[in-house]
Amino acid sequence: MTAQEVRLCGLLLQEHFGDVVENVGTHLIRNGVLTLRALAHETKLALDLVKKSLCVLVQHGMCTFGPGRRGPAGPVEYHINCEHILHMLRYPRYIYTAKSLYGDTGELIVEEILQRGQMTMSSTVKTVADRLTHNMPEGQSMDYNEVVSAFSRLVETHFLQRCPPMASAESSGTGSAETPPAVTQPSNPESHPDCYKLPYISLSGHGKRRRSSEDGEADQRAAKKAKTDSSECGDEGIHWQVNFERFHLHFRDQAIISAVSCKLDQTSGEIVRTMLRMSEVTTSANAAFTQALSANEIFRALPSNYNIARPILDQYLTLLVDDPMEFVGKAGDSGGGMFVVNLHRALANLARATLESVVQERFGSRSARIFRLLLRKRHLEQKQVEDFAMIPAKEAKEMLYTLLSENLVQLQEIPKTPDHAPSRTFYLYTVNQLPTARLLLQHCYKTVGNLIERRLYETKENKRLLEKSQRIEAILASLQATGAEATQLTEVEEMITAPERQQLESLRHHINNACLRTCGVNRSKPTRTCKLLTEMAVEPPRAQTSDLLAVRLDSSENQVDETIFLLESYINSTQASR
Repeated sequence: MTAQEVRLCGLLLQEHFGDVVENVGTHLIRNGVLTLRALAHETKLALDLVKKSLCVLVQHGMCTFGPGRRGPAGPVEYHINCEHILHMLRYPRYIYTAKSLYGDTGELIVEEILQRGQMTMSSTVKTVADRLTHNMPEGQSMDYNEVVSAFSRLVETHFLQRCPPMASAESSGTGSAETPPAVTQPSNPESHPDCYKLPYISLSGHGKRRRSSEDGEADQRAAKKAKTDSSECGDEGIHWQVNFERFHLHFRDQAIISAVSCKLDQTSGEIVRTMLRMSEVTTSANAAFTQALSANEIFRALPSNYNIARPILDQYLTLLVDDPMEFVGKAGDSGGGMFVVNLHRALANLARATLESVVQERFGSRSARIFRLLLRKRHLEQKQVEDFAMIPAKEAKEMLYTLLSENLVQLQEIPKTPDHAPSRTFYLYTVNQLPTARLLLQHCYKTVGNLIERRLYETKENKRLLEKSQRIEAILASLQATGAEATQLTEVEEMITAPERQQLESLRHHINNACLRTCGVNRSKPTRTCKLLTEMAVEPPRAQTSDLLAVRLDSSENQVDETIFLLESYINSTQASR
C-alpha cells in the first residue's frame, strides 16, 4: 500500500463510519495483521469500541479474520481489505448501474445492501417494499413478489451473491474466554457451491407506509413483530452481499463498447455488446480474450431491432478485425469465422488514451504529440523526436525534459563502449506504459483524497450558510409548486443577505477552480472534460447554489474514479497475462 492509498482509505472510512472506525482501520492498514488486544493497545481505544469497529468492518467485507501464527489455539488475527475500502468510491456507480438495468427496485436493493454490508433476502425485500410504498400515492403499495423478482434477476446475473459461510476450525472444546475457537472465512465466495442459489422464502404481502413520529410506540411494536416474522421466512442465516467483481466487469464492457462506438459507429458497438453479453458468463474475470463465437451465433443473438443482413455483419466483423485498435480478433474459420474480443488489448488502448489525454491537458498538444510518437516508435533519439514531431529543437528539448522530470518519459542509455563515455553513448527516449499508468494512478488517488478533504472542509466551514441556503431552496420549491406570486418568491430570496450571497458566490468560485484543475489533469476523454468545463462556466441559478457545490465536487470524484477504474483494470490485466 502506498501513502496515497492509505490516506484515501482513511478518508473514506472516516466519511462513512466515523473517526473511531477510521482509527482502527488505519492501524490495521499500516501494521498488516493484528490481534484484538494488540489493536486496542495500538489505538489506545477501549476494547469495546475496537470490537464494535471490527464488527462494522467485517459486516461490510472490509476486514477478514482467521487463526494467527500460533494456530487454531491462539488468538484470532484481523486483516484489512484495502481493495474493498476503495470500492466505496464507486458506490454511486453501483447504484446507478442497478437503476439503469433493473429500475428503481433494483436501485434500492443494491443501495440497502451497500449501506448495511450484508442482508438476508427477506429483510431486503421488506425494507425495499416499504420504501417504494412510502413514495407511492395514497392507496397504492408495492407487492413483495415484485421486489423478489428484481432480487432474483440481480442474483441470476451475479450482481448479488451469498456471503461465504463461516467455517469453524477443529477446536471444539479447547477454546477459552480469551482464545475462542478459531473461525476462518473462505477468501473467495465463488468457491461456495450455493453462491448464486436462491433460497425459498415464504413471504407474501405488500409494503407498509412509514408512520408519523407520534406513533413511536406503535413503530416499536411493528419492529419487534417484523423481527419475529423474519425468523419464519425460511432464509435465516443466509446473507447476501454485492458482487463488486461483476459490476467491474460490466463497467469494463461498457467502456469497451463506448470506445468502439466512438471509433467506428453505433452498429459496431452493438455487435461488440452482443459478443460480450454472450460470453459474460463463460469468460473468467482475468481472461485476456472472451470465448470464441462464430459469426452464425453472433448473427442469431443480435437484437431484433437491428435489421442487419448477414453480408453486412460479415463486413462489420472484418472491419473490426482489421482495425488498428484490435478490439476484436479472429480465432478460426469454422461457422463463418470464429471471433473473440481482445479484452487485454482493449484495456491497454483505453489506458493509452487516458495517458495521452492527461499529457495533453497538462502540457499542451505539442507535448502530447511527442508522447504519442514515443508510444508508437518505442525508442527515439532527441534529433529523431524533433524531426518526426516537426517541432523546433529548442522547444522539443524543453518539452522532453519537462516530461522526463514528471516521470512520464524515461531516458535509456545504450553505450557503444564499456566506459559509458557520453560521446560514444546513445541516449534514447521511451515511454513505459505500465509504470506510467501506475504513476498516474497514484496521482488520481491523491486527487480524490484532496477532493474529499476539500468537500469536508467547505461543508464544515460554511455549515450554517449552506443549511440556510438549502432551507430557502426548499421554501422556494414548495411555493413554486403551489403557484405562488413573484413578489412572494422575491421576498423569500431576499432572506439571504448581500454579504451571505457574496460568500456563497466566493465558495462556488473556489470549488469551480478545484473541479477545473481536477478534470484538466485526470480525465481520460478530452471531449467530456471540455463538456464539463463548459457546464461549469454557465452561471447557475441563485436558488441552487448549495446543491451545485456538492454536485460538482461529487461529480469530480466520480470522474476521477472512472480514470482510476480504467488504470486499475489495465494494470490487473497486464499482471494476469504475464
